[in-house]
Amino acid sequence: MADYEERRSLLGDGDEGSSAGRRTAGRPMWAICDPSHLLHRVVVLLFMCFLGFGSYFCYDNPAALQTQVIQDLNLNTAKFMQLYAWYSWPNVVLCFFGGFLLDRIVFVVVFKRFHCVQVIFAAGALVNHFWLMEAGRFVFGIGGESLAVAQNTYAVNWFKGKELNLVFGLQLSMARVGSTVNMNIMGWVYSKVVDLVGSPGHTALGASLLIAAVTCLFSLICALVLAFLDKRAEKILHKEEGKTGEVVKLTDVKDFPITLWLIFIICVGYYVAIFPFIGLGQVFFIEKFNFSPAEARAVNSIVYIISAPASPVLGLMVDKTGRNVVWVIIAVVFTLAAHMMLAFTFWNPWIAMSLLGVSYSLLACALWPMVAFVVPEHQLGTAYGFMQSIQNLGLALIAMAAGSILDNRGYLVLEVFFCTCICIALMAVVLLYFVDYLRGELHFPHSPLFPFPYCHRFISLVMPYQ
Repeated sequence: MADYEERRSLLGDGDEGSSAGRRTAGRPMWAICDPSHLLHRVVVLLFMCFLGFGSYFCYDNPAALQTQVIQDLNLNTAKFMQLYAWYSWPNVVLCFFGGFLLDRIVFVVVFKRFHCVQVIFAAGALVNHFWLMEAGRFVFGIGGESLAVAQNTYAVNWFKGKELNLVFGLQLSMARVGSTVNMNIMGWVYSKVVDLVGSPGHTALGASLLIAAVTCLFSLICALVLAFLDKRAEKILHKEEGKTGEVVKLTDVKDFPITLWLIFIICVGYYVAIFPFIGLGQVFFIEKFNFSPAEARAVNSIVYIISAPASPVLGLMVDKTGRNVVWVIIAVVFTLAAHMMLAFTFWNPWIAMSLLGVSYSLLACALWPMVAFVVPEHQLGTAYGFMQSIQNLGLALIAMAAGSILDNRGYLVLEVFFCTCICIALMAVVLLYFVDYLRGELHFPHSPLFPFPYCHRFISLVMPYQ
């Protein structure tokens, strides 16, 4: 029975489609070639995970080389953070349309090709033209978050069911491997290039970034294979026959439930306090804690180092408990505590950053799969696209604001600003818990771990129509 349910969760009526595929072929398939078999799905998952490796490796190239970029190109912090803002700006629009198109066609390869023009960013450093580096980040960003939308939607299509949180965790784990390798290897790559060219400067910086761009070619190969496997599964399992006939429209956005909008707010409020902070973290640890550049890079990357192995484990835990909303609350509270430690204490930052790494992994495993529970399946691409679009709007604005705050007010005010963003996310997730209690839309059991154990009774008294 369990095997039957597992097969039905794969691309619709897996058993019937698989049988039809076998009859069409006239002979049984090997397990690794059968899209309804677990072994084949494991292979697909492998390519899904590697799909984002190059993207995440190159995304944080500026953070890994923050000191070098600022010194070699003679920039201030606000100008440096423009590299992150320019990455996010195109995705304010393209993530939404990317998700909209994904409900109809496989477009992941097209956007992955945009990723490979990371070389423009490297070329800008080589010739010492910062505007060209900004243009490179803009073009690189065209494919970045749209690729993440494709990755998320592929995960739901292949693994919707009890293992979905684990799959999201595995994807995040591999993405964080890319970020971790970037954080810890790019400084070494830069030093080796300096040895070759004879002195530090924009030439050494550009050559280092050009070497990093090679990782995008690896991810492009994974995108090609994944697109082929997905199309092949549609044919073998006759996925088209099971479609509802519903057509995705841009006007579907107005029909999104309030729970989805609260998920959007949580996403923005949380992530704007993570990625811009990591982008500025290297100099922060050098100036406040007197770390060496190597030590600063190491502690700045601990969030990624922890999330790589922790994400699958935490994803499995969320799968087993099913209390996604509660886990998101815990993650947001722990993140707020970590930022407050960094802002107001001189405790060893490894403590706060380790806590930040665990909470970041937990939130990603619990938050993103919730979208699949609150919108119809034919709108998943649109919902994930809109979520990424709003997230990138927040990241672009906060990246510019963070650079300006740091130049004018310093790190303490910047950390208070990040704490405020986390508090907004915390208010949204608590409201999400209340709304879900009243509507039951997320279908998650109400947890005794919720920090206010008498809220159920209170809501029942003040909202008798529930």
